[in-house]
Amino acid sequence: MAAIVQTIRSSLFRNSSVIKRTFIRTTALGLHSNVKKQIFQQNSTPKNSNIISSLLQKRLYSHGEPLTLDLIRDRVLLVLKLYDKVDPDKLTLETHFINDLGLDSLDHVEVIMAMEDEFGFEIPDADAEKLLRPADIIRYVGDRQDVYE
Repeated sequence: MAAIVQTIRSSLFRNSSVIKRTFIRTTALGLHSNVKKQIFQQNSTPKNSNIISSLLQKRLYSHGEPLTLDLIRDRVLLVLKLYDKVDPDKLTLETHFINDLGLDSLDHVEVIMAMEDEFGFEIPDADAEKLLRPADIIRYVGDRQDVYE
């Protein structure tokens, strides 16, 4: 009797795993075909395709928010405060990077590179040598971005 129960139980277990695999495959194929149908329906062209295609072919470029000297000042000071070798307590607009903060020339180059990353343009080496205070950087970025106040 126990052998019969065990045989039935094992056959049900084998069949259930076959049923599970079949169910999973069927479900996956059904989902795949539904996704393909949805993609096809989305990509099919409507009756007014000329109007829609002319609208879709235009590129719209956005401009960043307009810069002001206050915004430039805040961004410059934030970048400098986040630099690990700058003491935020000593930092003012007139602080000299080398004399007051004790930065060396390599640190100065890193500060200039951080400003290039922040504002999205390259600062030539000849100009970078003149940017020794946060006020100099603010004035340079304002001139470069045509900020008038």
